[in-house]
This record gives sequence, structure tokens and C-alpha cells, in this order.
Amino acid sequence: MNSVSVIKTITKRELSGYFASPVAYVFIVIFLLLAGFFTFMAGGFFERNEASLMSFFLWHPWLYLFLVPAVGMRLWSEERRLGTMELLLTMPITPWQAIVGKFLASWLFLALALALTFPVWLTVSYLGSPDHGVVFTSYLGSLLLAGAYLAISCMTSAMTRNQVVSFILSVVVALFLILAGWPPVTKLLDQISENPRLVETVAAFSVMTHFEGFQKGSLDLRDIVFFAAIIGFSLFTTSIIIRSHRAG
Repeated sequence: MNSVSVIKTITKRELSGYFASPVAYVFIVIFLLLAGFFTFMAGGFFERNEASLMSFFLWHPWLYLFLVPAVGMRLWSEERRLGTMELLLTMPITPWQAIVGKFLASWLFLALALALTFPVWLTVSYLGSPDHGVVFTSYLGSLLLAGAYLAISCMTSAMTRNQVVSFILSVVVALFLILAGWPPVTKLLDQISENPRLVETVAAFSVMTHFEGFQKGSLDLRDIVFFAAIIGFSLFTTSIIIRSHRAG
């Protein structure tokens, strides 16, 4: 079997594994309820008096902060806890194929949960005339954001067989990537430091800074590269960790 076929097989197996238990359905329901609450209640959707999904996407970096690590914490921790990682790695597949297959399965699951928020889009379309181009780029940015958080969770999951530890580590890393560009933090840094370039450098490592571009309807290559770099670096680190377990 070629690499694509192997990855496809692993992806199908992992994705079907999510729906083999009620956990996946519970996650989707919780995600949809929280997304609706933050959009229409906490986000001040009706107070804005504008046909846009700004209040919907505004909360995604914070919403994903806990929900995405909850999905990714079991990716490798479960394999290590059950002792099936060694069995998986002795099969005629490379660590990269296993990593990419597992990551894609979880990312597709998150994409499905995100796609199920379409009633929010329909509601806005019914109430007004939103810019569908902006909505599309916002959804794309949200998917890349979820992928970045998931790749980080994949990395932390490979570090430990304890899912709770994996969850906490990924939340801490993701929180740093949020706070680095969060307006209150950048204002504080601006007051402390007299070097504006330092503040810009710190903000450049934030998911908030790069996600804002998508929310404005801009497809900036730098923003896409940023999220792709986080995913690539995290998965590469995951492969190093897994290879070290394999060598051990």
C-alpha cells in the first residue's frame, strides 16, 4: 500500500472510533450549545444591529481553548496507556503515516462540528444580507485555528500516557498563543516596553492576531503560513517524541 492509502485507512479507522461511543455526540452537542450561547447571549448579537457573524467567530479562540484539547488529548496518550503504541509502530507503517492519519481524523471531526453550526449562518442570512465572502474566510480561519490547537494537543498527547496531563499542557500552550496578542496584554507590554517592535514581535506569535485577518475577510498568505507552521512544527515534534519511544 502507498502512503496515501495507509493514511486514508488510519483516518477512517480513527474517525469511526470517535462515533463508536456517545462521547463524540456529547462533544458536538456541547460545542453547538456553547457556540450558540456565546453568539446570541454573551456576544451581543442582537445589540450589534448588523448582519454579520462577528460575535460568532469572536469567541472561537477561547471556545477551542478547552474543547479542542479535549478531543486531542487521547490521540497518543490512550495508545501509550493501553500499550498499543508499540503494536501500532511495529506494523508496516511509518510514524509519520500514523501521525498524519490520526491528526486528519480528529481534524475532520472538528470540521464536522464546525459545519453543523450552519444554522447560525442561515439565521444571519435570514435577518439580513451578510457578506458571504467574509463568512467563508472566517470559517476557513476557524478551521485552521482548530487545526493548530489540535496539532499542539497531538504533541502533548505523545509526551505522556496521562490524558489529563496532556489536556493541561495543551491548554497552557494554546493559552499562551492567545494571550500573546490579546489587546489587554499588548497594551500592557506597550506600557512596560518603549520598543514598539518588541510588542509587534510578541503579537506576531499570537493566534488572535492572525485570526483577525480571516474575520475581516482577508486571505493573507502570512496568516495561512502561520497556522500551517504551527501544525507542521507540532506534528514534527510529535514524530520526534514517538520515534524516541520507538527507539526506547
